Amino acid sequence: MRTLDSRKLRRNFVAGLVTGLRVVWPILSGLLGLIITAGLVVGFIEDWLVQDSIYFAFVSGLTIGYGDLAPNSLLGRVLAITIGVCGVLVTALVAAIAVKALTAPNVTAASDGGAQIGTHRERARS
Repeated sequence: MRTLDSRKLRRNFVAGLVTGLRVVWPILSGLLGLIITAGLVVGFIEDWLVQDSIYFAFVSGLTIGYGDLAPNSLLGRVLAITIGVCGVLVTALVAAIAVKALTAPNVTAASDGGAQIGTHRERARS
């Protein structure tokens, strides 16, 4: 069993990542658009600047939450929760694509003359 060099593994990972992002781009862009829109609505309700609203949306969506901006109104808080849930979905989606791209080289690489790259479990069964 031959192994791939690190350059080829990186190339396979990036190719898998780009392919995965192309497949889920409509969902990903919809979630990002929802995060930005909800952030702008919260900013309008709370009388924040546009850049502060978008900053709040991404800081909340990425679940960082510095606390420098916090909504006071009930609607603003509900939208902040929505932003957080959408952010978790974006993170999960990107993580799933990355894992799929990392595990893609585990199948037979046709371009490498049929070289097998397997996981530890597959190697243990051999």
